[in-house]
Amino acid sequence: MDLSSIRKLITRYCTGEESWVDSRTVYIGHKEPPPGTEAYIPQRFPDNRIVSSKYTFWNFIPKNLFEQFRRIANFYFLIIFLVQLIIDTPTSPTTSGLPLFFVITVTAIKQGYEDWIRHKADNAINQCPVHVIQHGKVVRKQSQKLRVGDIVQVKENETFPCDLILLSTSREDGTCFVTTASLDGESSHKTYYAVQDTKAFNTAEEVDTLHATIECEQPQPDLYKFVGRINIYLDRDEPIARPLGSENLLLRGATLKNTEYIHAVAIYTGMETKMALNYQSKSQKRSAVEKSMNAYLIVYLCILISKALINTVLKYAWQANPNRDEPWYNQKTETERQRHVLIRAFTDFLAFMVLFNYIIPVSMYVTVEMQKFLGSYFILWDDDMFDEELGEGPLVNTSDLNEELGQVEYVFTDKTGTLTENNMELRECCVDGHVYVPHAVCNGQILPGAAGMDMIDSSPGVDGKEREELFFRALCLCHTVQVKEEETVDGIKRGIHQGKSTSFYISSSPDEVALVEGMNRLGFTYLRLKDSHMEILNREDEMERFELLEVLNFDSVRRRMSVIVRSSSGEYYLFCKGADSSIFPRVVSGKVEQVRARVEHNAVEGLRTLCVAYKKLTHEEYEETCRLLNSAKLALHERDKKLAEAYDVIEKDFILLGATAVEDRLQDKAADTIESLHKAGMKVWVLTGDKMETAAATCYASRLFHRNTQILELTTKRTEEQSLHDVLFDLSRTVLRQHGSMTRDTFSGLSGDCQDYGLIIDGATLSAVLKPTQEGTSNGGNYKEIFLEICRNCSAVLCCRMAPLQKAQIVKLIKASKEHPITLAIGDGANDVSMILEAHVGIGIMGKEGRQAARNSDYAITKFKHLKKMLLVHGHYYYIRIAELVQYFFYKNVCFIFPQFLYQFFCGFSQQPLYDTAYLTLYNISFTSLPILLYSLMEQHINIDILKRDPTLYRDIAKNSLLRWPTFIYWTFLGIFDAVVFFFGAFFLFDNTTFTSNGQLMATNTQMMFGNWTFGTLVFTILVFTVTLKLALDTHYWTWINHFVIWGSLLFYVIFSLLWGGIIWPFLNYQRMYYVFMQMLSSGPAWLSIILLIIVSLLPDVVKKVLCRALWPTTTERIQTKRQCLTAEQSTIFMLSQTSSSVSF
Repeated sequence: MDLSSIRKLITRYCTGEESWVDSRTVYIGHKEPPPGTEAYIPQRFPDNRIVSSKYTFWNFIPKNLFEQFRRIANFYFLIIFLVQLIIDTPTSPTTSGLPLFFVITVTAIKQGYEDWIRHKADNAINQCPVHVIQHGKVVRKQSQKLRVGDIVQVKENETFPCDLILLSTSREDGTCFVTTASLDGESSHKTYYAVQDTKAFNTAEEVDTLHATIECEQPQPDLYKFVGRINIYLDRDEPIARPLGSENLLLRGATLKNTEYIHAVAIYTGMETKMALNYQSKSQKRSAVEKSMNAYLIVYLCILISKALINTVLKYAWQANPNRDEPWYNQKTETERQRHVLIRAFTDFLAFMVLFNYIIPVSMYVTVEMQKFLGSYFILWDDDMFDEELGEGPLVNTSDLNEELGQVEYVFTDKTGTLTENNMELRECCVDGHVYVPHAVCNGQILPGAAGMDMIDSSPGVDGKEREELFFRALCLCHTVQVKEEETVDGIKRGIHQGKSTSFYISSSPDEVALVEGMNRLGFTYLRLKDSHMEILNREDEMERFELLEVLNFDSVRRRMSVIVRSSSGEYYLFCKGADSSIFPRVVSGKVEQVRARVEHNAVEGLRTLCVAYKKLTHEEYEETCRLLNSAKLALHERDKKLAEAYDVIEKDFILLGATAVEDRLQDKAADTIESLHKAGMKVWVLTGDKMETAAATCYASRLFHRNTQILELTTKRTEEQSLHDVLFDLSRTVLRQHGSMTRDTFSGLSGDCQDYGLIIDGATLSAVLKPTQEGTSNGGNYKEIFLEICRNCSAVLCCRMAPLQKAQIVKLIKASKEHPITLAIGDGANDVSMILEAHVGIGIMGKEGRQAARNSDYAITKFKHLKKMLLVHGHYYYIRIAELVQYFFYKNVCFIFPQFLYQFFCGFSQQPLYDTAYLTLYNISFTSLPILLYSLMEQHINIDILKRDPTLYRDIAKNSLLRWPTFIYWTFLGIFDAVVFFFGAFFLFDNTTFTSNGQLMATNTQMMFGNWTFGTLVFTILVFTVTLKLALDTHYWTWINHFVIWGSLLFYVIFSLLWGGIIWPFLNYQRMYYVFMQMLSSGPAWLSIILLIIVSLLPDVVKKVLCRALWPTTTERIQTKRQCLTAEQSTIFMLSQTSSSVSF
């Protein structure tokens, strides 16, 4: 047996039958097929539970601890804590253990609470009731108990509980209408069809008598693809087989509309539904700042190990002399003498590690967690981001990524409901060159002041009247619009005429609704489809009836749709509407040039244009058309191809009537937001499940594409004409020919000669680009890199007809590119959840398509326009604040611990601490923590209005610029310099010493009692004042809180030291600090030395800042300098005005 056979057997045994079989058989109502027809193959399928949570009750503690200790810092502090427990160290284990326990506990509580919220959401979905038909009766059961093969009854406005095959509906024609907004972002109504042989089974009793099986493919995530067949067993021996396609498949998450009820059979349940397969698993996101912190931590860990190693080696070199190894006052025990030298050396090495451990402060991680948590409230409290209409403000689902908002390089946005309001409006129509503009027609709501229509051109005259009416009739007939009785939607009553009609239009395409409503304003009203007859009301209020014979549905390749109707006089008409590129080549007469000019004008304006044409058919031509269509529809193999060929034969030799222009209304300030993001240096991609034409028009309207943008298409239509390999290399040559020869000025945008490129790609082509090759070294292996190279040289990219998982694949592709850019994804529907979870930062919009995106995102906002302030203001502030916090923490701990390292050279490497235990414990917790915490919450280096007005300031902080290695090295060397100044400044102060009468050492130049703790206290005092004043020098935005905390921290240190050394504390077993601080402060030269050493320590940083601002200022520094000059000028003018008024008085 070969290896492949063994692998198949293992796979089959371990994963079950359904994971390796190509298809599955579903027994409707769990009824076995009649004996002798086919073998009964029982299969196991999952239940209907949905699981989006990360933890369970049993695995929460081990899994959470594992994730937390993956952080280098947490793991390091755990090791240090264990070392302190095992060996005798200079400091207590509680100094490391308590802060670590606090950080782990707080983080676990936060993550546990977030997962508990997800568990609640899952339970709400899994326990909702569904109606199942059992033994001819309708029974209620929980959604999670639904099984494959169950027959489900779904009523109007209910959501489908799993993936279903439609068996019958309440409508006679076996159709139902569905909205799939939560799946593909389209809130329009789509038509689905019941199986022809089962549509008559309308009642529960009738459906229960159905004897049939379904054979279909195994679950896969493509929303638009489904292949299967149904075998229906009647009285005859052989079953009736009917093909099943995506038009028969109702997907979980979609909602039933305009249909009283439906009966359907469950075929995919739970985590095998297409919606669940398109969900991305939720993983822990880590910001770029956290990654920098981890890198710095490794560097400081190496410094720590080096320090401990140097001290250990030098200690044994020092103790090579027996008098130093075992002096008379410190004799060793017998056990110590017998211990092996390597064990002693290793123990000493660990002791030095613990002594210098404070160079990596655990308090930094506590402070960072607090800063992120408290800082997130500034988004929640932002009144500018509050939406009055919804009565809601922004949400923060995780505070771990605040600073990442200031580092975004790529923005991936959904279209429908994110960039647009999903409201279509007919702007104008052109008939033979004459332009008509209906007033304010939008989704059935006639706005105030809409009294009629404007005629831009001259009247068409008597001869053109007939053509004009034929154009209006064509738009009233060539559509798939349904009429529904008036209902209240979002608190607004929708109808055709105010006070006249009690119905409104719904359709699978929102722009079809806009066209029919526009015709209504222009005098032609579509009434209904009744008994296969379309009824319209003309301008004279006369009803006209046309028999609907055939509908040639729209598809993205043809980019047009047609209907064949018969008038009451018996004439056959074929009306067609579609994109100009698909209509003009098929036109044989009409005013083509006038209409083409108007279409091009509207396209430049970003409007969606459609052309309308017609032709008359004779009875013989109609019969031939029916024959062609029927033979294509009945084909079981290559049905789509044969239908396309039939459509191509039928749709030709048209007479052009005119064109329409429809606007998909953008959200307020969406275009301004995208323009600001571009100026800030971000690339914006639109990822949508919508059609290419719709999406492209929106991109023009939102200024993603501009008038001079050259559009590059990487679509199915083009790859059918040319191989994918040739298309990619053609596009690559096009963009690289321009960009390869660009000068530096051109590339930076200073030259206007640069060609602006925009790329459009569809889902099918993207799958081909990303498909892994079997040949390894073939050209196909480079497709991904070529595609990325094309995208890098395009100012904007539009991805249309994207499945939800493809959106996530695009984001993942860009994340994994060689630049590793920071990505942000924003959307409003469940179809956007995968890309929101995949991106570094995910933002959900609380829109009309449910709250799935908002619930699974890191942040949620009410409108797309709020993204501008969230990134350019909040993101900017968060980043500069936390960058200063991280660098400052490492700096102040170098200042803190490096004197301890130097001190070992003067104490025989005896591991003697320089500072008292209280100072060691409280330095990072009390004396220096509050000022930097407040700075990281309050600092505003530039005014909010300036940040909003000038998006280019965002570029100053791009690519983690404040946490790069040169900046980190500068802060580290500044800390070492200051530490050297503290230590040797204090050391030389005590250089001349003499014995007092009672045997104590006295510094002759200061008259101050000299001792270990006095020396350490002096160094510590200079240290605390220097690092606090350094932060004061870095602060640009002063408030009374800053003053209170900074000066209050210094005052607290002084008061604490006076109390700590001024009282004999009964609970301490030592009193080494008694009277030390007071003795130090009683010396005048000591005061002078403290002030002098603080100035010397701060001077280099001040000089460096002055020189950099004068010689190499950043954009931010120029604005700061300009603002300071302006403030100074205003103050001078005010003082002069006050002086002049005093003189005049």
